Amino acid sequence: MTWPPHATVAVIVEDDQGRFLLVEELSHGQVVLNQPAGHVEEGEKILDAAQRETLEETGWEVTPEHFLGVYTYKAPANGVTYYRFCFSAKALNRVTDELDDGIIAAHWLTPGEIRSHADKLRSPLVMQCIEDYRNGRRFPLDVIVEPQT
Repeated sequence: MTWPPHATVAVIVEDDQGRFLLVEELSHGQVVLNQPAGHVEEGEKILDAAQRETLEETGWEVTPEHFLGVYTYKAPANGVTYYRFCFSAKALNRVTDELDDGIIAAHWLTPGEIRSHADKLRSPLVMQCIEDYRNGRRFPLDVIVEPQT
């Protein structure tokens, strides 16, 4: 059997009040908080996946601004290894109230509010990515090299 790692994206979006865009979602029968995030689809560019997932899960159009890094996580719930390509992005505008299946709501939360719900975070990567962003971790988007179309 071949080991199947999963390529995912996650997006850190901060508003001008220092709040971060998170989604409340159902995962393995539990309600959890996560960044807008999801799988990269076959043939899809990573940056396109980041924008698509954010729109589908929050209703917000965003423009990616920086790459934060690749984060590896093996989920204890299912044993799957995830490679999370994390980006920071600027929110442009909310274009829809319709959210993906499994998404309960989108919330703007302060770091303190997020920490107070530490037991509800989908994975430790949620807070780690926010802290890395807040500590100034930024790489240019061109570190992601994909075929031109």
